[in-house]
Amino acid sequence: MSTDDSRSGYRRQNQTAWNRLSDGSQFAKTASDEECRDPLNALDGRGWLPPTVAGMNVLCLASGGGWQSILYAAAGARVTVLDLSPGMLELDRREADRRGYSVTTVEGSMDDLSMLHDESFDIVHQPVSTCYVPSIVKVYQEIARVLRDGGLYISQHKQPTCAQITQRTERNQFIVGIEYFHEGPLPKVEDTSYREAGAIEYLHRWDELVGGLCRAGFVLEDLREPRRADYKAPVDHFGYRGRFIPPYVRLKARRLPRQQSTGSTRLWLP
Repeated sequence: MSTDDSRSGYRRQNQTAWNRLSDGSQFAKTASDEECRDPLNALDGRGWLPPTVAGMNVLCLASGGGWQSILYAAAGARVTVLDLSPGMLELDRREADRRGYSVTTVEGSMDDLSMLHDESFDIVHQPVSTCYVPSIVKVYQEIARVLRDGGLYISQHKQPTCAQITQRTERNQFIVGIEYFHEGPLPKVEDTSYREAGAIEYLHRWDELVGGLCRAGFVLEDLREPRRADYKAPVDHFGYRGRFIPPYVRLKARRLPRQQSTGSTRLWLP
């Protein structure tokens, strides 16, 4: 296999996996009427978004499925949604047409935004998805390019330890069976609580998740760990695992003015 084939292989396989998930999975849940009546609250329970996004250019990155893009459109934003999966993007188009919203859909990979112009967005909002590309640094660099100075980047990622779990013992204790400095696609594992069937995933370390963000020209303004513990869930449920291993991290970052961002690795907090 050539280098080019190897680099694009993860995209082909993940596209196939997410096309399958676009048909009735939990990830294909479109925005409800109730959510559309108060879209910013549905999108942002932490107060990270500005009081209004009306008239802003928003990129919903790797977030096809008819939820995020529809809510931003309901809030008056000019929305572009980019996703690798045509099946997921079809849900965005269908819901936008049904509700009378204007949403631009683009098929592409989050680590190559070459079809998008420099400094063309005020907000980039990305759900958990960077685990599906080998280099999170490339994703950050592309987002830094398309965001305007002072633009907001809201994202959620899988924590490294979440990717390291391979199986459980007979006492339902979790085994960290993948090395922290693992390179390349993650191997198949017995415990698939936070894995999507058929997808290729990668482990990104904290140095890349947070340090790489700063080095790409962003200031980190907030960091949260969503609570995914369910004390009523059975032991084979992902909510049980969430009691012991936090699966995700949410980041709020701001694009530095370009003349300030060269070589900057400072981390500022409000």
